[in-house]
Amino acid sequence: MDVLATGVYGRCGTALLDHLYDRPGDDWTLFNRSDRPDDHRYGGYDTVVGNVTDAAAFQAAAAGQDAMVHMAAYPYTDGDWSDVLDPNIGGAYNALEAARKEEVESVVYLSTNHVMGLYEEEHAPDLYDPGYGLVLDGTDPVRPDSLYGVSKVFGEALGRYYVESFEYPRRFYAIRVCSVRMPEYDHPYGDAEAGVDDGEFERGSDAYERGVARMKATWQSRRDFAHQVECCLQDDDVEFDIFHGVSDNRRRWFSIENARARLGYDPQDDGERWDEPPA
Repeated sequence: MDVLATGVYGRCGTALLDHLYDRPGDDWTLFNRSDRPDDHRYGGYDTVVGNVTDAAAFQAAAAGQDAMVHMAAYPYTDGDWSDVLDPNIGGAYNALEAARKEEVESVVYLSTNHVMGLYEEEHAPDLYDPGYGLVLDGTDPVRPDSLYGVSKVFGEALGRYYVESFEYPRRFYAIRVCSVRMPEYDHPYGDAEAGVDDGEFERGSDAYERGVARMKATWQSRRDFAHQVECCLQDDDVEFDIFHGVSDNRRRWFSIENARARLGYDPQDDGERWDEPPA
């Protein structure tokens, strides 16, 4: 399978490089707005340098591809309209147009938990406690918490429009990613430990414990994320659907039953198995 991946040097993209890039039978084209030097942790990959806001460059990269994993976006909830307009709104449109024109069979689109973020704002911090009782699935009304979240709602809706209105792409998978982190913080204590490393608070503080509680609910390990993307790439039945990107955490409030049933998603990790950060 020939796969075009955008935004490959972020937290999610590097998880695919670590776990899927060398999968036998696949040929990945990496489309990113910048390359990495050879001595970088993720240096040495053959990268097509280009921006998803450049429709012609995007379409050229999509030529001959069987699938696309579209990850490139402005990813911060404090951004304003000018931050999200070109990379998120325009980038999603360019991705679907490239897929349509170049007859790309399937698009895996990285959405975000922030399309449902106001549920968390309403129910946190009690939401982070085991057994709280709120469970969201892909049929619940969207409640974005930011313009970033709004831009991802647009991308999901645009994907549905394309697969139901045009011959290509034939399949669209929206993954509402929760909390994927870089390798050094790939555990349910990751955000809390990052806060300590950045001098924001001390280990054992209320802020630290709240960070742990949230990550034990929202963590998606890098291997589980890559596995979920792999499930999408191997599927040939779904026309359009929304899946939650989260590991099998016992205190999660995002359901993964649809991903289990429709994709065969079988996450290996559960934040509850950890009672301290790695040494």
